Amino acid sequence: MNTPTVLVLPRAAPRRVLAFGAWLKNSAGLLEGDRFLPSALHGDLDTPEACIALERSVQALAAAAGGPIEAVAHDLHPDFHSTRLALHWAERLGVPAIGVQHHQAHLAVLQAEAGLADGPLLGLALDGVGLGTDGTAWGGELLRLDAHGGFERLAHLPPLALPGGDVAAREPWRLVAAVLHALGRGDEIEPRLAPVVGAAAQGVRTMLARGLNCPASTGAGRWFDAAAGVLRLSVRQREEAEAAIALERCAAAWLERHPEGVAGVGPRVREGDGERRVGDLGGAVWALFEALLAIDPRNADACGRGAALFHAGLADALADATLAAATRDGLHDVAFGGGCFFNRLLSQRLSARLTAAGLRVHRPQAVSCGDAGLALGQAWVAAATTPTPFATET
Repeated sequence: MNTPTVLVLPRAAPRRVLAFGAWLKNSAGLLEGDRFLPSALHGDLDTPEACIALERSVQALAAAAGGPIEAVAHDLHPDFHSTRLALHWAERLGVPAIGVQHHQAHLAVLQAEAGLADGPLLGLALDGVGLGTDGTAWGGELLRLDAHGGFERLAHLPPLALPGGDVAAREPWRLVAAVLHALGRGDEIEPRLAPVVGAAAQGVRTMLARGLNCPASTGAGRWFDAAAGVLRLSVRQREEAEAAIALERCAAAWLERHPEGVAGVGPRVREGDGERRVGDLGGAVWALFEALLAIDPRNADACGRGAALFHAGLADALADATLAAATRDGLHDVAFGGGCFFNRLLSQRLSARLTAAGLRVHRPQAVSCGDAGLALGQAWVAAATTPTPFATET
């Protein structure tokens, strides 16, 4: 088991907070003054062992506190074991339970760790999924955080239908079908996919046409899966992020042979009412997939170029939207958070675009940019929020 290290932060938090993390790669933590004590990693909370480990860690963190805990922080999702445990502890301690939106927590890690809590902060939160404040699945978000525990959703990747719900995250071919349906090319679903997955292609086409069990998600991870599916790099995933890893490796190999790279497909900043607006992320992503769908997946070199084009196009679309927001609001700092930032190609191109325009880019250093580091952000938001006793804020 790993031994947690106390993190010393640039400034003290105004409130002592016990944070319970999320569901995937769970870790809890105690924020106390300018110190944050993370728990050990418990893994995903889908086993009794992981849930018991979290409960023991929370007990140890509460015992380690140097004074009364003043609030507990948790994810907005009501069905996570971490959320239920947080509500139990809030009642036990007689303190507020503060729900923190998943992607705000990812970016608030930088407010805490990099001392960026004085004023507004732009942030890109890119991951697989997190419950949004509107009750839908988020994951490709441009947010503006304030110093008082609040945030504004400025832009996001377009929603993509997940035919079959969670199973679509394990079967990228379903996301290919969703892309075709959204582009008005549903009649291509069976010709493209039936040779690979058989009669299931017809069933998914029917689901999409009727809107049956097709929840939408803006998660960047699902767009990576869709791109890998279009290029036939991954049809079904055995492990988490398998499709995204295959896509990055394919792109990296092609770029080694073609160091000149590819041009991205980014949105254009629109002018209107005398001010610059955030670019059209949706239009850029759909244009990018029109280009990917024109590639013959049997041509290895063309697939490599397509994988490189996806990374460049997505990075440029996100960069253009971020630069538009920064210019409009006069902001200079951008935080990166979420598991998609483990992707080196995406991170490097995004960072290069933003820093070349004069912005300062920040990403977590002492904790993971993925869900394992989420408790620090949860705790920081809860500490900055004026709590209402015994209420779960959502």
